[in-house]
Amino acid sequence: MILGSYGLAYLSAVLLLPSLTDTNAECPVGFNPQRVVVRYGSSVSVNCSTNITHKGIGWEASEGSVSMKKDQNLITWSVQSLRRWDIQPQCYMNYDSTQCDSYLPVTIYKTPDSVSISTGDHTGPMTEGSTYKLHCDVVNVAPVQNLIVKWYKGETLVRTETFTDTTKTPVNNTSTLQITADRRDDGVQYRCEAELELGAEGPQPPPTVTTKPLQLTVHYPPVYNVTYDIISTSGGEVSLNCTVAANPAAQYTWYSEHLKEQRSSSVLSSSTLSPGNYTCTAKNILGKSSKMFTVRTAGGRGTFWAIISSGIGVNAILIAYTIYKCKTRSQSSVI
Repeated sequence: MILGSYGLAYLSAVLLLPSLTDTNAECPVGFNPQRVVVRYGSSVSVNCSTNITHKGIGWEASEGSVSMKKDQNLITWSVQSLRRWDIQPQCYMNYDSTQCDSYLPVTIYKTPDSVSISTGDHTGPMTEGSTYKLHCDVVNVAPVQNLIVKWYKGETLVRTETFTDTTKTPVNNTSTLQITADRRDDGVQYRCEAELELGAEGPQPPPTVTTKPLQLTVHYPPVYNVTYDIISTSGGEVSLNCTVAANPAAQYTWYSEHLKEQRSSSVLSSSTLSPGNYTCTAKNILGKSSKMFTVRTAGGRGTFWAIISSGIGVNAILIAYTIYKCKTRSQSSVI
């Protein structure tokens, strides 16, 4: 078949004509608001408008679709109770023999049914030096990629975790914090917060659910930082105190050649304690530690000072004798 010049021109025009369902064409419509963040089950309303001459404008959506209007430049998509997690509303328009469409960004969120903190499979007290995992369980939250879990030790933020899962429907999620038990953590409270950060269009401040605090119980052995002490007495009441922090509480025993009976208190007090060494041992199920006290009389250092004093006296005599001999020799030389 031979086409004339008119036929070739017509064929070229057909080949260059955009499809009526060309969704890639830039669509001259605008949204108000430009992005929607809505709580699951809540109402939503968005305007789509254009400022050019068109042949029809409408909304396509699995909920709230609006049939094409030819005599309007603004149409509204609205749903009284939005319950479609996968909804993708689009405003479409026919103009210049072309149909274009533009998708409205919609984020549907749901706050967690519950947020709880636990020690996982571990039960009972923790042991100093051992490693444990704390779990923050977030139940039925969406979208999880907007979830931020914050861990607090007391009032101090110690960790923040975000997630990359793009699932739109509600899911259960767990954040884990690994800790090494320390005696300073005994009685410390941990908590976690589940926060949905939904951007400027979302609720402010961001929806947050906080757990009840989890208080740690840490067991640790007694440890003396100072294992030796000297106590001076002038014959009055003597008190030796070897109390030390431990959990469970330590039991104490004393040993000395000067004690006639065993003592089990952390404090040893008496006006009749003889000078000498006294050793206290603190013990619990995790270990033991000992501390020694040396009791001496206030004049116990007299012998030392007597030696020093006598040394000073001898030196003085030697110096005086040396001066005397020098003078005597000097007088002899003059005569």
